[in-house]
Order: sequence, then structure tokens, then C-alpha cells
Amino acid sequence: MWAGGCAGGGGFKMALCGRVRSRCPGPVLLLLLALVARPAAGGPPMPPVAPVGGGGPAAAGQAAGPGAAGPRGPRGFSSGSGWKLSEEAVCREDVVRLCSKHSWANNLAVLECLQDVRESDNEISSDCNHLLWNYKLNLTTDPKFESVAREVCKSTIAEIKECADEPVGKGFLVSCLVDHRGNITEYQCHQYITKMTAIIFSDYRLICGFMDDCKADINLLKCGSIRPGEKDAHSQGEVVACLEKGLVKEAEETDPRIQVSDQCKKAILRVAELSSDDFHLDRHLYFACRDDRERFCENTQAGEGRVYKCLFNHKLAIFYMMVKEASCQGEMLDYRRMLMEDFSLSPEIILSCRGEIEHHCSGLHRKGRTLHCLMKVVRGEKGNVGLHCQQALQTLIQETDPGADYRIDRALNEACESVIQTACKHIRSGDPMILSCLMEHLYTEKMVEDCEHRLLELQYFISRDWKLDTVLYRKCQGDASRLCHTHGWNETSELMPPGAVFSCLYRHAYRTEEQGRRLSRECRAEVQRILHQRAMDVKLDPALQDKCMIDLGKWCSEKTETGQELECLQDHLDDLVSDCRDIVGNLTELESEDIQIEALLMRACEPIIQTFCHEVADNQIDSGDLMECLIQNKHQKEMNEKCAIGVTHFQLVQMKDFRFSYKFKMACKEDVLKLCPNIKKKVDVVICLSTTVRNDTLQDAKEHRVSLKCRRQLRVEELEMTEDIRLEPELYEACKSDIKNYCQNVPYGNAQIIECLKEIKKQLSTRCHQKVFKLQETEMMDPELDYTLMRVCKQMIKRFCPEADSKNMLQCLKQNKNSEVMDPKCKQMITKRQITQNTDYRLNPVLRKACKADIPKFCQNILNRAKDDTELEGQVISCLKLKYADQRLSQDCEDQIQVIIQESALDYRLDPQLQMHCSDEISSLCAEEAAAQEQTGQVEECLKVNLLKIKTEMCKKEVLNMLKESKADIFVDPVLHTACALDIKHHCAAIPPGRGRQMSCLMEALEDKRVRLQPECKKRLNDRIEMWSYAAKVAPAEGFSDLAMQVMTSPSKNYILSVITVGICVLFLIGLMCGRITKRVTRELKDSPASSSFCYPSVSRLSFTCL
Repeated sequence: MWAGGCAGGGGFKMALCGRVRSRCPGPVLLLLLALVARPAAGGPPMPPVAPVGGGGPAAAGQAAGPGAAGPRGPRGFSSGSGWKLSEEAVCREDVVRLCSKHSWANNLAVLECLQDVRESDNEISSDCNHLLWNYKLNLTTDPKFESVAREVCKSTIAEIKECADEPVGKGFLVSCLVDHRGNITEYQCHQYITKMTAIIFSDYRLICGFMDDCKADINLLKCGSIRPGEKDAHSQGEVVACLEKGLVKEAEETDPRIQVSDQCKKAILRVAELSSDDFHLDRHLYFACRDDRERFCENTQAGEGRVYKCLFNHKLAIFYMMVKEASCQGEMLDYRRMLMEDFSLSPEIILSCRGEIEHHCSGLHRKGRTLHCLMKVVRGEKGNVGLHCQQALQTLIQETDPGADYRIDRALNEACESVIQTACKHIRSGDPMILSCLMEHLYTEKMVEDCEHRLLELQYFISRDWKLDTVLYRKCQGDASRLCHTHGWNETSELMPPGAVFSCLYRHAYRTEEQGRRLSRECRAEVQRILHQRAMDVKLDPALQDKCMIDLGKWCSEKTETGQELECLQDHLDDLVSDCRDIVGNLTELESEDIQIEALLMRACEPIIQTFCHEVADNQIDSGDLMECLIQNKHQKEMNEKCAIGVTHFQLVQMKDFRFSYKFKMACKEDVLKLCPNIKKKVDVVICLSTTVRNDTLQDAKEHRVSLKCRRQLRVEELEMTEDIRLEPELYEACKSDIKNYCQNVPYGNAQIIECLKEIKKQLSTRCHQKVFKLQETEMMDPELDYTLMRVCKQMIKRFCPEADSKNMLQCLKQNKNSEVMDPKCKQMITKRQITQNTDYRLNPVLRKACKADIPKFCQNILNRAKDDTELEGQVISCLKLKYADQRLSQDCEDQIQVIIQESALDYRLDPQLQMHCSDEISSLCAEEAAAQEQTGQVEECLKVNLLKIKTEMCKKEVLNMLKESKADIFVDPVLHTACALDIKHHCAAIPPGRGRQMSCLMEALEDKRVRLQPECKKRLNDRIEMWSYAAKVAPAEGFSDLAMQVMTSPSKNYILSVITVGICVLFLIGLMCGRITKRVTRELKDSPASSSFCYPSVSRLSFTCL
């Protein structure tokens, strides 16, 4: 306890009163024999104690009835050997009735026994009351016994300088010792002072100066209804309690009608300060809770607040016995409220937090504001605080327990009154759920700033001791005992760390039935509530704040907005120290199972949840379904920006560890351990498992190594990753600079950044270009992974391709592209994908498979020149087109190339070589056709018509190639085919398409004067003949097959063939004639003598040489 100055200036030092003195504290003297002596035969007699003159309380003793201070002085207060209270006639009957026999020989024990009796149970006679009064008054006012105190507290007085300096013989020593009772370590001295204090506090009239300072206030507040003679004189603790209530009421009212005087306020606060340390000294509390003390705290020694702490620990048990214990509960509530209002009633706060109060919280009015200021400092919002101060504050919160009734915390009550009246009006006043209600409305429109601060300051301490959350404590006590082995959970225990019980509870909260014992439904709901609250502020999670303090300062010092600190830690997960990384990882893993823990995210996503995800949100067990639903509906029009950002952030966090995706973890954990050990990052796990699935599929494995349930969930994860480039870490890192340069204003969601990069692919850096190409290759192999295509064509897929396999989705859409009911946006997207496919054969899986043998056979030189991971810009497909015109491709490859030629004939953009080499000509000669919304071959036709105007050799070559391709099949010339459709039906219906057969049929029909073709068809055919003639001049045949094709498709085919036939016949006849002449000459030579020969042996060989 601290000692305040009392002389002058209004200081008030509460102690025992002596006779009339100019100085406030009088001596409190008690004979050592009165404390410990038990009269023995022949022992020294107890000195007589005479009544005190001077009126006032002493007069009451003199006016007492017989047996108190009557004529029989020797029996009452006269000299005598071994005088005993128990032998006084006026008290003998009460002593025998109320006190145990073994205490009769000890006057102090009898005094304590009689003054601790409540009138409602047992009445002590009025004469005995007065005798006790005079006895106590004489004990507290006689200065000649100071020497006894000096003897008992010799070493203590030497240690306490202030008491050692008190003048001898004035009676001030014991007063000083009472003030310093908390610092006394000597056992006998401490017991002596404690007993003396108990005597004084039994009646306010024995407290120095109290009656003088508060007499007017007692009458004003009508607290003096208990008068000597009518009721027990030593039950006057009720008067002090009455004054305390008046003081509290005055502070609560804005315009109080009755005000307690300043002098009395000081007296009341000092009484409260001294009595807070010892249960016996607060007489009102003592009488109200005595039965509970005997029931729950029988073996608890009084002093240092131990009885009070014991009662506090059993407050729930007392609460359930309210019928008899209402008065005790009420008194404890008042007591706790006073401790929260005035820090000076808590000596530990004053001793431990003196520096913090002076530095950060000086000049504040009491009313609980100083304590909340200290709480704010502890939270780290206003500087640093010492460990002892923090512990003292935690202890005070534990003792007052404002979590059980928010009204105990006056500062919180006043700050949050408006919020409670609006947001929590459905909850009974004083109910513990008020605090939970306030937390639910934290950071909402209904919350006010002052309430927010006071609430978080209090919750900081409640979160560090789970027993301070009354509802959690009540609902989970059975589970804690059953699962966490807290058999003595109702008792204060230093063996179990503060956060251990709650950690145990939340580990069991998310167990499945297969994993073993789980929490009860009520307890699980409370654990979830606490987790929701902690997710709002990292400072409400003791373990997180403790382990991550350094990382919070290093990485997140600028993240001061609501919820940003945890998001920051998750963003820097790989950079955190090990302990912090484990804590954040475990919390994130828990969130993946039950995203509702993220209260702020749930609040932001409430509209989308109510509209699209209410069924999964209502499930008691989440298991990751709600987050999956939010991801699937992230781009609905009902989605707001805050929710979308929160969902995307959680997706990004999930990429750091596959465990953060609960459904993926549960479906694939065995497969990961078996196939992808030591891989942690989700994207790497997905790649590993996807590669395994693809290899098993390509190899037609009898049994897949990846389980079916994992393959299904793997598909979900792959699809989710395509929505945002940031979910593809390697691609994102490779293209960061390109995104900044070319797609800076493009949003990340809906795969818009990826689409932006695809459209400017030629301008990208080499590394980014390679990554984008690889992505496109993957998407073309599995179009379902093409997020933009699937999104834009969602309805068309349902209409045209409901049964199509995911890998054939684009093929199906291409086949229905020109349908009248095809959505224009989807058609445009299909065209984009076709353009992409035609830039490189590797982006067309169907063509790649069909032409697997033809490509290396005919286009190996192109492959040899190409570099790895670079696009071929349509060169291989152009090569195959030429071979198609020469009719040299395999049947499967020819079919695919025919489709490509037909498609590109309708839209020049599908021919990358033509677009690349003829861009200038298209802009100058065919600008109007190129600007048409619907491409039906107009640009190609324009280029063919303007062939003579084309100057660029490469462009001219491309147009000539188109003409050459059109000879092979009329279907690849859409303008001609449209013009001659009826003629083909009438004259060439029996001719199978392909290999130029139908084109030859039309040419023959054109030459046959008996056949009448449609004018448009005839005109188009004549135009083609002229073009082919010019092409033959400009581009002579490159080989025999090319020459043969030119002849067969020439309009002078019959003439040329006739000439060739005549020429062959002439050659044949010449050959015959030459043959007959040479035959005759040979015969003549044989008959000639010169034709004989001879042989001679060869020197170098074992043979003969003949001439």
C-alpha cells in the first residue's frame, strides 16, 4: 500500500484515531498479550483499559448499561489478573452461544468472533455491544502501548524509513505500519497489524477522521439509519458501502443532485483502497459473502486479496446459487466496478505502472480512463510498457472480470452506450453476450470510434485468458476437462500456459468424426466465435502477436488498416521467421477449412453469399465449400470490390502451400505424399499431379496413379488458377515488366491480363513470350483451361457442346461457329483462338496428331531453322498447304489442312503468313473489305483481283499460293464455291470432292457449249482462268507434279494434251526408224573380219584380257 501525505493540503492518511490531535492519524496500539496471550496461572495480569473521556464515542461507553462500564470497574475495566471478555456477565451468554470454547481464553479471538456475527442470524445484546465498543476504542486510543508495537515490528520499523522517523510516544507508529501493511514481510508484525486493521474497519467511527469528514454526507445520503442501540454498532460497514454507492451514482450522472464533499470522497477512496487488500476489512462485502467464503474458500488465508480472488474464481458457482447469494454477487459487482474506475484502489497498478501513468496517462480523470489509457499503451498504440505493468493490468482485469458484465468497465459502458442501444438492444443489460455483440459490429457503420478503441483495449486482455470470456468458459468447461485435461479448471493454475486451453479447444473444433473426439456443438460455436473475433485484429491473437512481433515491424509497419496486418503476414509467409511462419500457416490452414473465421471477409461478401452461397453458408461444417462457392461466383454482377479483393487475396495465399486449400489437401494428401514428396507450393503440386495424370492418359495406363477423388479436385484447382495471372507465379514473374509496360490499366481478374499479353504477344520480352506460348499450348490441348473462352462462350457451350469432352470443346465450337444462333462475342473469341492455332502447328493438337508423319517429311527444313520455344508464324502450316495442293499429304493430314484452308479462305486473319506479308497491300488495296464486321473471304478475293497491282514479292507469292490451293478443291475458294453451288449440284453431283475433281468438272462444263452455267459462276470461272494463266506466267511450275496440275487445270488442257500426245507419237516413230537403221549396221559389223578378237593372260590378275 502507498502512504499519502496527511498533514495540510488536504492529504488524507487513513489510520487509527488517538485522542484529539492536530495530526490526522492516531496510534493503533494493541498489547502483544491481546494478540497472542492465553492467560496462564501466575501469569502477568493484563493492564486495565479505562474508558476514554472527551465525549463522542467514549461517552457511549460510559453510558453503557451494567456490565459495560458500570460500577464494577475491576470486572469491567479495572485492574485485575487475566481479565477476559468471555467472563463479563453482559457477554457471557453470547460468547457461549456463538463462539467456540477454545477461543474463550483469548480476548482478541472472542472480539473477532462476536463482531463477525450478522444480526439477521444472531442478535448480540446491546450491553455486550457497548462493552465491545469501549474495549475496541480503548485498544485503539491508548498511546502507552506503542512500545509493544516497537517490540513486535522491530525489524520492519527499521526497514520502513517513514515509520522509523515517527516521533516516539505520540501514537503515530502503528498508523504508519497500517499504511505500509503491504510491505511488511515479518510474520508476527504482519499478523499484528492485520488484526488491528480488522478491529478498526469493523466500524467507520473508529477510522481516523472518517466521522468528522463524512458526517454531513452520511446525513445527506441517509446512510446513517443504523444507530447504536437499535442495531449492532459494529455493523457500520454498511454506512461506508452506502457512501460508496453515492459516490458512484454521482460520477454516473451528468448533473448529480447530491454531491459528496471532497473531504469525504478522499476518506471513502482511502477506505476502499485499504479494504481492497483484505476481505475482512470490507465489512459489507464480508457479511454478504461470508457463507460463500466458508463454502468455497474455507482454506484460503485472508490477506493480499486471496479470499477475493478465490470468490472471483468461483463466481459462476455462486451465480447458480443466486437465491441465497444475491447480496454477495451484488457486493462483488460494486467492488469490481470500483476497481475498474479508480486505478488507485489497486496498489499493484500504482507500484508497477507509475512510470507509464506519468509518461502516457497523466492528468486523466479517473472513471476508468487511466486504466484504458494503460491498456492502449500495452496494445502498442501509444509507446512501450514494462512487463510488470502489463502483468498488473492483466491481473486487475482477471479480478474485475468486465467480460462477465460490461457495466463493470465504466469507460467502455459510456463509450458504447449508443452502439448497445442500437445494435445490441435485443440483449439483456449486463449479459456477457453484449461484448460479443459489440465485436460482431466492429468496423461497421453502427460502431463509433470511441467504442471501437475501448472495446479493442479490453478484448486485448480478455483474449489472453480464456476464463475471462464468461460464455466460452461456461459452454466449454466440460469439453476442456474431457479433452484438455483441465480437471482443476475452476482453480487458478500457473502450470498451464494462458493460451494452452483455447489452443486445445480449437484443435478439437475442426476434427472430423474419423479423427476422433470432437467438441460439443455449443462449445464449437463459441470457439468459432472467438476465432472470428481474433481474425479482425492480430493483437487479439496472443500467440500470433508474440511470435510475429519482429515480422510485423519488419514487413507490416505501414499496414495499419483493419485486417491488413494478417494479410501482410500471409503475403510475406516465405520471409517470416520459423515460429511466426508456423503460426500464420496454421491459422491460414484453419481459414481454408472454415473461411467464416474471416469475419471481415464474410461481412464484405454477405450479398454474394445470400444470393449464391446461402446453402453452403448454412452448413455447420464448412469444409472449404463456402470459399469454393465464392471463387466460382467472384465475377457475378452482385460481387462487390471488397469481397472480390478478399477472395482473390485468399486464392493468392493458397498458392504458397497446398495445405491452404482444404478440399485439395483432403482429396490429394495421400497422392502428394506418394507422387510429389517434399513439394510444398500449391502450383508445383498441381503441376506434379497434372503431369502424372497426363502421362498416365497418354500411355493408356490400366490404372491411374492419381486417385479419382484427387483428379476431380485437381481439375477444380487447375480451372481456378486460370482466372488470374497472379495464380500462375512463374508466368507472373516472367511477365511483370511487360504487364507494367503494356497492360498497366488492365484489371487482374477474369484472366484479362493474360488476354492482354496474348494480344500483344509479338511485343513481349523473350522470357514472357515463351511462358505465354507454353500457356497457350496447354490451353489448346485442354480448352477448358482457357478461362476467357469458357467464360465468353459459356451459354454457347451449353447449347452446342453439352456432351463434348473438355479437350474437344474448341473443336466443337469451331464446327458451330457460323451457326445463325451463335453469340457474336463467342464467335469473335473462337476466331481469336483459330488465329492463335494457325500461328503454330503445336497450338493445334488435332493437326499435330494427324500430320505427325507429314511434318518432318515435308517441312523438316523449317523445323531445323526454328529455335526452341519460338513460334513458327504459320510456316509449317503454309508448307503443308503447298503439299496439299500437290496432293502429297496423308489422308488424315489432308483432311485437317483442308479445314484450315477453308477457314482461312473465309477470313484472311487465319492465315498468319498472308497477314504478315500483305499487311500493306490489305491496308491500301482492300481497306474497305478488311473493315467489314463479318469476314466471308472478301479480302482474299480483293487480293486475287488486284494481283497485278501487288508489288511486294512475298505478298504476291502468298496470293499465288492461294490461287494454287484453290485449284486443288473448289471448297477452299469460298467466293467461287458460293457462285457455283447450283452448277456443282446439277452437273458435278456425282463427282466426289477433293483433289481438284469438282474443279475439273466445272472447267469441262465451261468448255462444253451444250452446258449452260449460272452467269455468276461462269464469270467467276473465267476470272479464275485468267488468274491461273497469270500465275503460270509469273510463277512457273516448280516440279513435274506442279506442271501436271497446271496442265490439268488449264483452260487449254485439251489442246496441250493433244500437242503432248502428237509429240510423243512423233518421238515414237522416230525411235522406230532409228532402231531399224542401227540394227542393220550392227549386223554388218558382226560379219566383218576385223571384228574377230583374241585374249592374253593378265600379269596383275589371275585372268585373261580379251580384245
